[in-house]
Amino acid sequence: MIRLHHVPGSRSFRILWLLEELGLTYEVRNWRLDDGSTRSPEFLAVSPMGRVPVLEIDGLAICESGAILQWLVERHPEAGLAPPLGTAERARFLEWVHFAETQAPILEQLNIQHIFLRPAEARSPVLMKLLVRRLAVTMKVMEQALATRETLLDSGFSAADVMLGFNIPAVFRFVRAKGFPRLAAYGAAMAARPAYQRALAQAGADTLYTRDFYEVPDA
Repeated sequence: MIRLHHVPGSRSFRILWLLEELGLTYEVRNWRLDDGSTRSPEFLAVSPMGRVPVLEIDGLAICESGAILQWLVERHPEAGLAPPLGTAERARFLEWVHFAETQAPILEQLNIQHIFLRPAEARSPVLMKLLVRRLAVTMKVMEQALATRETLLDSGFSAADVMLGFNIPAVFRFVRAKGFPRLAAYGAAMAARPAYQRALAQAGADTLYTRDFYEVPDA
């Protein structure tokens, strides 16, 4: 039995998408961030930090999307979603998997500033501008990498694309797509994958974003 603990719109979507790419049978346990349920004893028993994703499988409860993803692709090498161990391409794969968590905390901080901080006067336009610039730097790295290929690795689609493909809709909430045509095309291609679409149908409504784009307010 495989059970994914999931919050709509969160990084647990990465694992939902990956499970679909792997063709595995699983169940989803949905949680919410706004009702206190992720701080309940039931949830903390499987996720001591009170965070998703958590994957329950074979008596294990595994946290952290990158760790879950790496464990699953190593468990299912036949799926071809990661290069062989010890190869140069494997090193590039691991770089991109972890680069996703260089980019995601910047998005998290922008979400806090734009959406969660109350009242609005508590927000820092100076910090928001800095975060947008840092996010754009990570996007330029990806734009350059996609200059000669359609996926992050020369060998084709991999689980690294799952890690970073999840981030793409969010990055364009804060940075205009105009300067990143390859990244925009990459995001569209990832979202068009059948496994992504199947995962999206199960994921539940993302209620985090209420705007297509979030401008940095004047200081």
